[in-house]
Amino acid sequence: MVSETTTRSTRTETAEEARLIRVAGQHLKIAVRPGDGNRTPLLLMNGIGANLELLQPFVDALDPAIGVIRFDVPGTGGSPTPPFVYRFPYLAWLVGRMLDKLGFQYVDVLGISWGGALAQQFALQNRWRCRRLILVSTGTGAIMIPGRPSALAKLATPRRYFDASYMASIAHDIYGGELPPDLIHEYADKLRPGNPRGYAYQLMAGAGWTSVPWLHCLRQSTLILSGDVDPLIPPANARLMHRLIPDSTLHIFHGGHLGLVVQANDLVKVIHPFLAAP
Repeated sequence: MVSETTTRSTRTETAEEARLIRVAGQHLKIAVRPGDGNRTPLLLMNGIGANLELLQPFVDALDPAIGVIRFDVPGTGGSPTPPFVYRFPYLAWLVGRMLDKLGFQYVDVLGISWGGALAQQFALQNRWRCRRLILVSTGTGAIMIPGRPSALAKLATPRRYFDASYMASIAHDIYGGELPPDLIHEYADKLRPGNPRGYAYQLMAGAGWTSVPWLHCLRQSTLILSGDVDPLIPPANARLMHRLIPDSTLHIFHGGHLGLVVQANDLVKVIHPFLAAP
């Protein structure tokens, strides 16, 4: 049904623990907000080249009772670049091992953009431990409705992550929606890029990948969020995923690709009831 509108301590805790851990031979930078221990924690998967700090506005808007787990993908932010090229199935496996090490058996998963593809793969491979799935501003990979060519071309290199002025000059073209200049500068200040090789690895992780053949196999309750003026991933892709995922709800909001950050306070009003549902 389309809706145009989703254990550790006994007290609410908002402090986060950020550290580097070693998982299956790979160092990963992680940040954990414990929550109150009575809710399923939320695992966040970020966009390509984006470090975990960039989703801070969304984390701040979330109910502090909800625990939050964030990590930098290998080659991004504080996670070193591995010596080998990886694919989404490997990353989904690695994230599962990370949760084992952190002591989390079950999680809800939210993936945005590139991280939404990884979230789909994780939900398929780890279906027993993924309770609910939230897909934001994302698509089905190689088989999808493409975005605006001029916007996609600017994603070919990580220059926007190394050059704040360049980021400010192209932000509206690639992300769309309302982007206040001060927010873009704040976003650029939080960037902690890895290196070009790590960015290339993320590009190659999704090369030729698509979830279209198996989305009908997902059994998690899924919330799909998409901005109506997203130049990178048009909302037609959200409608496609909604048709393919059996237990899914679609929410189209007025905004662009970074709606989860720019409109965090509005979107948590949709996400909170989804996560709280039995």
